[in-house]
Formats: sequence, C-alpha cells, structure tokens
Amino acid sequence: MNKLISDETLEPRGRPPESTFRNTTTVVFGPVGRPLVCDAGPLTLVAGDLVVVDDRRGGAVARVTVQSARRLCPSALPKVLRLANDGDRRAHDDREAQAAQAVAFARERARALKLDVKVFRAEVSSRRDRATVYFASEQRIDFRDLLRDVGNFLRLRVELRQVGVRDEAKLVGGIGSCGRELCCSTFLPKFEPISIRMAKNQNLALTPSKISGQCGRLKCCLVYEDAQYVEASKGLPKLGKAVDTPEGVGRVQDLDILAGRVRVFYPDKPPQVFAAHEVSLAASPPAQAPGPSDGPSPDERPGADRAPREPRARTSDRPRPERPDRPARRRSPDAPLEAGLRHGRAAAAPEALPPQPPADESDP
Repeated sequence: MNKLISDETLEPRGRPPESTFRNTTTVVFGPVGRPLVCDAGPLTLVAGDLVVVDDRRGGAVARVTVQSARRLCPSALPKVLRLANDGDRRAHDDREAQAAQAVAFARERARALKLDVKVFRAEVSSRRDRATVYFASEQRIDFRDLLRDVGNFLRLRVELRQVGVRDEAKLVGGIGSCGRELCCSTFLPKFEPISIRMAKNQNLALTPSKISGQCGRLKCCLVYEDAQYVEASKGLPKLGKAVDTPEGVGRVQDLDILAGRVRVFYPDKPPQVFAAHEVSLAASPPAQAPGPSDGPSPDERPGADRAPREPRARTSDRPRPERPDRPARRRSPDAPLEAGLRHGRAAAAPEALPPQPPADESDP
C-alpha cells in the first residue's frame, strides 16, 4: 500500500470507535495496495470509479474496488471527499510520471556511485512538496550522495527508505504460485511470524521452491491453516510409531490429518488405511523379519560356535618390568619437606592439633 497514505495517516485518532451502519466503500491507492474501507457519505460509487480520499494533506486519488453500500463498520473511517475530476486525474498522472522519472534517475545515479542497491519505487505526495524513494539492499548503505543528487533533480524534499525483501514484494506486487495476486499486496494488514514448523505440521514437501514466495521467504499462506492442522493432529499418532489395528500391530507410515486417516505398514502384508479411532498406540513394537539386505543373524554367522575369547588384561594390571640399571625410587615420609628444601623453599609442616580437654563424665 502507499506508504505516504498509510493506515496511521488515514485512521482517526481518539477513543476506540463504535460500530454503526454507514455507507461505505473500499478503495486502493495506486496499482498495488491493500484495500482500505472508507466512508462514502452520500455518494453512490461503483467499482472502477476514481475518488479523492481525505489523507490530511489535501486529498489523494484512489480507485474504488467495492461498490458502496450500507454496512456495519466503525464510526471513525477515512472519508471520500468527491469523485475525481479532470484536474485531479491530470495531477495524479503528473505525479506518477514524476515518480517514474525519479526511479530512473535514482537507478542511474546508484550505478554511477557503485552502490549495491535496488531502487524499485518512488511516490510523490499529493501536494508535490516531497517524495519518497524505496530501495532494497542486504547491507547498510551510505546513500547521502544519492539523496543529494535525487533531491537536486526533483527539486523536492526527498526521503530514501530502505525496506526488506518482504516489503519489496508488497510494494511491487506480482502473481503467486497459486495463480492469484500476492496476499501481502492485496489484503494482508501486516506480516505474521512464520516458521518451518508450520510446513511440517501440514505435511508439506520441504522444498524451497514449494514453500517460498516471490520474496524468497516462507509463504505467508502457511499460517492460514496452521491452527486447524495442529488441532486436528492432536488425536493422531506420530509417524513411525507402533500402533494396534484390527489387522494386527504395525507402524504408522503416513497421515491424512484433515480426513483423520492413518496409513499403517505391516512387515508381512501390504499397508492399509484406517480411521483415527480404529488405531491405538501399541505396548510393544512389531517384530520385523530380516530382509535380504539385513544379512544373516548373529547365530548363523561363520564362527558363531567358537568359544569366546578371554578378555585381555588392562594396561594398569600388567606388571611393569624392572630395570637393573636404574635403582628403585622409594618415597620417604619426609618427601614433601625434602622436595621443598631442594627447590629452595621450606615446606610448611602440618600444624599440630591442640590437646583436647578430658570430657566431664557428669555432662549428659
């Protein structure tokens, strides 16, 4: 959505709004943006109309996506001022052309300054007094020279804003692998934290090309059904666990979480599918017959009938050979004292304990 016309700019401030029935419509700013519900007032609007929405800076041109009708909504909403006239449309087209020139010039200057940045969008305010240029970079960039050059070119107050890869995909837009427009650029109000655990909960293939979106990060849609999968999998056994079934004891090979079905593998017959209430955890795992790749059992190996070898004696238990050329070293009781005198210091002798008084027999 247009950053200059953000939710914080359009949403009224003050006490929490109360829900009432009002004539509302839904609009979007620019070719890519999140839909915003506005108060249409007495106007009758249809999809495709261009309107001017109060953005507290003089009004911004937006396109209607949902026909106006009376709906239950918060009483505090951005207001639609009027239908856009020819002057509003010309001003909007001029701002779009100026923004395109700003993007082209910023890209050219970034290459000349050898800056590792990707400039992808620019926006000019409705009053044409300032502009915002968005760029993406994986590291911190000193863009003061670029900021000065773009400001001199546009003759406006310029703000360079660095965004991440998710925000870049949200501002640029595109088509996802499902064939629809990106969720972040159409209806998602904010980015939710997403982890690889959500893909595992839904038994999805952990292939980066399958679970990654246009931004290169995990898809936002992984969070939509994660709570349902977690709740539905509470009554199902884990993969690889031994379970009791009407056909005997087997191991869980696959799960159909939403349908509540379990695919069980048996060592001596084909696998079968059971409902979740028909299986339960087994007390002991099933015995598996050795396959052709398992090799012979320990009793069938050659040499299994031999007597076991005697354990070898440890190194510490072996007697050490005596050397006739070296006299045996014996440690005397005064060894610590002699060692201290030999090294030029006296070893401290242990202090004698004071004599204990005889115990009084009259004490209990």
